[in-house]
Amino acid sequence: QVQLVESGGGLVQPGGSLRLSCAASGQIFTINDMGWYRQAPGKERELVAVVTSGGSTNYVEAVKGRFAISRDNGKNTVILQMNSLKPEDTAVYFCNVKGTTRFLMPYDAWGQGTQVTVSA
Repeated sequence: QVQLVESGGGLVQPGGSLRLSCAASGQIFTINDMGWYRQAPGKERELVAVVTSGGSTNYVEAVKGRFAISRDNGKNTVILQMNSLKPEDTAVYFCNVKGTTRFLMPYDAWGQGTQVTVSA
């Protein structure tokens, strides 16, 4: 079993910043992709950003230049730094981590979600 614990959501004014953190623990052997998804009311969940085990990153077009994803392999943690936030960034943000367990079984773990609200 692999568990993810997220932190860092909240209410922020437009133009403000928030930092989301997600720590993975459990029977981890390898961690491959670490990413953040979001789901706004009435919309489907979408990929926001992902960082591979090699450090390559990819972002949805709407957040390029404003958000930055990074990972700390020593702490099994992924960070999403969100700057210049807009009301349309309002959503529940979910952490996602993929890899293999100590039993060499693949896992695809999700966090519980953290609310980000951008409003004046």
